[in-house]
Amino acid sequence: MVNRGDIGSWMEGPPPSNGQQWPGQRLGRPESGPGSIARFGPRAAALLIDWLICSLASAAFFGYDSFATLYIFLAEQILLIGFFGYSIGHRFLRMQVQTLDGRPAGYLTAVIRSVLLCLVIPVFVIDADQRGLHDRARGTGLFRI
Repeated sequence: MVNRGDIGSWMEGPPPSNGQQWPGQRLGRPESGPGSIARFGPRAAALLIDWLICSLASAAFFGYDSFATLYIFLAEQILLIGFFGYSIGHRFLRMQVQTLDGRPAGYLTAVIRSVLLCLVIPVFVIDADQRGLHDRARGTGLFRI
């Protein structure tokens, strides 16, 4: 019988490398709890929450235009992550976009990160710490709070 822990899951991202035992260890982050790297499941759920909220706004004001939905999503990401460090979905699931030293991201980082997030592909190019290109571009990560 095969144990799921033996084979892992594609949702866990690439395995840690260079003796790293968990994502974020080389960044000085704990394995679990506040300050640890947010895993794929909560990240995807937060994205879904944000997209649904933006879709409802698009349906209410723009006849559910796909570009309007994307622009609303982009504005939400830039404003909320720039000001608070988290979007509505992130906050609901207790996550925050932080610099590697633990500070909230800031507006320039939020703009760059959000544009890359809307391009979709950078999100799926992840490292052993489960940070996508959109996070690595500005030295940030999505951490549990």
